[in-house]
Amino acid sequence: MTNAGAGGSANPDELENGPGDSTAAAVELDALALRVATDAAVEEAGEPELVGEVVDVYAEDGIAVTARFQALVDGYRGWLWSVTIALLDADHPTVSEVVLLPGPDALLAPAWVPWEQRIRSGDLGVGDLLPAASDDPRLVPAYVQSDDPAVEAVALEIGLGRVRVLSREGREDAAERWHDGPFGPDDDMAVHAPARCATCAFYLPLAGSLGAGFGACGNEYSPADGRVVDAGYGCGAHSETIGAPRSAAGMGDVVVDELRLEVHRHEAVTESPAEAMSDLDGSEAVMESPEDSASEGAGRVVVTESVEDAVSAEDAAPVGSAADEAPDADPAPQE
Repeated sequence: MTNAGAGGSANPDELENGPGDSTAAAVELDALALRVATDAAVEEAGEPELVGEVVDVYAEDGIAVTARFQALVDGYRGWLWSVTIALLDADHPTVSEVVLLPGPDALLAPAWVPWEQRIRSGDLGVGDLLPAASDDPRLVPAYVQSDDPAVEAVALEIGLGRVRVLSREGREDAAERWHDGPFGPDDDMAVHAPARCATCAFYLPLAGSLGAGFGACGNEYSPADGRVVDAGYGCGAHSETIGAPRSAAGMGDVVVDELRLEVHRHEAVTESPAEAMSDLDGSEAVMESPEDSASEGAGRVVVTESVEDAVSAEDAAPVGSAADEAPDADPAPQE
C-alpha cells in the first residue's frame, strides 16, 4: 500500500469499489486536506487506532476527491474507510461523506440467491412437495416433438403419453450432472477399476438418447447398485474381473480333548513308612513320632522325598545319616 500523501497512490483499477471511471486520475493531497480526511475517518471510527494508512487518493471530478484508509476494525478485514472531501477552496477543504466500504480482500456475505432458487439436490424430504415451475426450461409439453426416438415410439404405440417430457436442455443437464457425479468416470473407484461399466454384464443401459452414455448398475456387490452410472464408470465387481474366486475359509478337524480320559497308574506301596526308612540308610526322609508332634495336635509322618528319589540320591553320592549330619546339640540343662 502506498501513502498518496507521500508521493504516490495504488492503482484504482485493482481495488474494488474504486473510481467508477478507469480514467480517474490519482492525485496527491496537501498536508491540510490529508489531515481533514484523516480526522473525518477517525471521528467516524471512534478511535484513532481503528484507522490505518492511506490506501489511495483519486479525483471524483474537478472538485471532489476521495481518500481511502485501511479499516482496522475487528471483523472487517479488508474493508476501507472512504472519505470524500470538496476542494472548492484549497485553504478550506470540507468533508462530503465518510463511509466504510469493502476492499478487494474484504470478507463479504455470499451473493443473494432468490428464495425460489435456494433448493439444492438432496433438500427434498419425506412429505415435501416441489412443484415444477410453469416455465421450467427442462420440461416441454408432450405434444411437442421431444426429439427422443424412444419417447416418440412409446407414445405412438400405446396412444398415450405424459403431459410433459424432458426437453433437450433437461436431458443435457441430467447427463452433465451424472457424468460429474460420484458415479462418473473421474471418481476414484472408476480410476482404479479393472474395466468400465460399458463392458460389464451387470450394466443395464437406459432407453432413449441417454442410453448411449448411461445405464443402471444391477450388481448387488457394487457400490453403484441400483444407481445411474456413466458408461465410463467402473468398480472391482466388474463381471469380467479376473482373480481368485471367493471361497469359504478352510476349517480343520475339530479336536476335543475333554472326550479322552488319560489314566496314569502308580504301583501301590505295601510297606509302611517306618520300614521304608529303615531300608534307606542316609536318606533325607524324616519320620516324626506321635510324641514329637503332640505339640502340633496330631501324629503324622512327613516324607520329604519318595522312595525312588531317595534311592537315586543315595546312588549319586553317599550321604551320612541325619543324625551324623546334625550338629552337636548342647546338653539339656539339668535341674
